[in-house]
Amino acid sequence: MSTRFDGICPLPHLGVIRAEGEDAVKFLHGQLTHDFALLDMQHARLTAFLSAKGRMQASFIGFKRSPNEVLLVCSRDLLAPTLKRLSMFVLRAKARLTDASADFLLYGLAGSAIEKIAGNPIVVSEKADLGQISVIGLAPAGATARALWVAPAGTPAPAGELLPEALWAWGEVQSGVATLTAPLVDAFVPQMLNYESVDGVSFKKGCYPGQEVVARSQFRGAIKRRAFLAHAEAELQAGQEIFAASDPEQACGQVVQAAAAPGGGWDAIVALQLAAAEAGGLHAGSATGPALALGRLPYALKDDL
Repeated sequence: MSTRFDGICPLPHLGVIRAEGEDAVKFLHGQLTHDFALLDMQHARLTAFLSAKGRMQASFIGFKRSPNEVLLVCSRDLLAPTLKRLSMFVLRAKARLTDASADFLLYGLAGSAIEKIAGNPIVVSEKADLGQISVIGLAPAGATARALWVAPAGTPAPAGELLPEALWAWGEVQSGVATLTAPLVDAFVPQMLNYESVDGVSFKKGCYPGQEVVARSQFRGAIKRRAFLAHAEAELQAGQEIFAASDPEQACGQVVQAAAAPGGGWDAIVALQLAAAEAGGLHAGSATGPALALGRLPYALKDDL
């Protein structure tokens, strides 16, 4: 696989939920982990939709296309059940939720392609609008900047060298910011994927489903599981269990997101019990499965409040 992480990549694994109407922003503010009431037209939000027990049902990159229209970009395999569940809570709100995946083109931009297309560098969570096109800063892959390009269907694709989808997937892993997919629904509170440390949770906003669990985990120091970067020589898959050699019967974590590494083997975001991460001796699939080596996260974890 080419190791040059610079160019553009179509993102067919992502879909779009559109929320529109005079209550759309207020409705999303009351359902998601981040503050949409204060969201302006120049920024985007990393956010999650939780169960009442605080477990993640989906994660999104959300942004406004107009004062009364918000797009939520999520894993396509979660779009239909998430749209159905979110729609159950609309009730009398003047908001309409639809699957708008067919209405938009989604591309990933990496490295110099961002500035060539947007005209300027774009920092994480910043949004630049180029007519009907939006370019949103994503967490970098190591030292390489990344962005999300969203445009109405029929818009010419962005210009640039085409990146293999497998290389973009590896860049997603290297960012350390996980996108929730179907195998992991109901498995994590946001802090287990470090969402409070990558600005995916607001502790200053009003209520939303699962808020009490999230706040209790944060303020009482009850976070016992975290996301880490890991490498193995064998293939890894989202949802795969992780075991420690010291306790071969009980899983101590899960693979959250994985991709083939350009230099060989597989890299992954894994969610692990802190005690197991510290002890080491980790293996994928079983206590005798492929060994996992933990790497350094590209960001600092915030302390419990």
